[in-house]
Amino acid sequence: MSEAVNYSDLKPAEVRKLIREGKITCPTSGMCAGYAQANLVILPKDLAYDFLLFTQRNPKPCPILEVSDVGSRDLHYIADDVDLAKDFPKYRIYKKGELVGEYTDIEEFWQDDFVSFLIGCSFSFESALLEAGIPVRHIEENCNVPMFKTNIACTPAGIFKGNMVVSMRPIPNDQVVKSALITGEMPRVHGAPIQIGNPEAIGISDVMKPDFGDSVTINEGEVPVFWPCGVTPQNVVMNVKPDIVITHAPGHMLITDVKNVELKY
Repeated sequence: MSEAVNYSDLKPAEVRKLIREGKITCPTSGMCAGYAQANLVILPKDLAYDFLLFTQRNPKPCPILEVSDVGSRDLHYIADDVDLAKDFPKYRIYKKGELVGEYTDIEEFWQDDFVSFLIGCSFSFESALLEAGIPVRHIEENCNVPMFKTNIACTPAGIFKGNMVVSMRPIPNDQVVKSALITGEMPRVHGAPIQIGNPEAIGISDVMKPDFGDSVTINEGEVPVFWPCGVTPQNVVMNVKPDIVITHAPGHMLITDVKNVELKY
């Protein structure tokens, strides 16, 4: 039971328990079909207002699902029985903008002034794509979604500024419009694509060399389609260099109790 596909029929609480016990450490794409997943950014309270403002000004890459109480490892709305220090398969810790380590448990690093931001994830709309007969290549190939830094500037807020990160999925030419319409109905998990084909236009020089995640096969008759991505805050953090920021490792999400259909308009 080491691949995401084997967890597609489990309930979110069951998978969170396995993650908390250290039995799942892989990317979560394809797990708990039909349930929304969330990205994570944890910041000290003195940076939280600026970051909240940044998310409000950049809702496509940073759609907020919930913000925790100060110092709390619980949530009120998107999931019950949650420990934010243990329920992501893998975390990243940045200090002064530098990645200092990846961990499956961040309890030892927890601070009483931490505020956690749960951000919508494009994994949430993949169930809808699959139901419509649209292939999702990284699920087929049992790997992480490819993600790329772009030249698309986010709207600054306080100390936070930087460029958007996008996720890419190869889509058959005759299903591109359908994929855009399906995902466009779900703005709380990034919504419609921001770029279709022509990756050079958004600063991506080689679509086979992602900055995060894994490379996937692009077949003849398919076009790379790019969606805003919740890894954008990590890119911003690298520019801003605050004392400490904790995020999910790309592709390793919190599985919520919210169904994807609840995140439509």
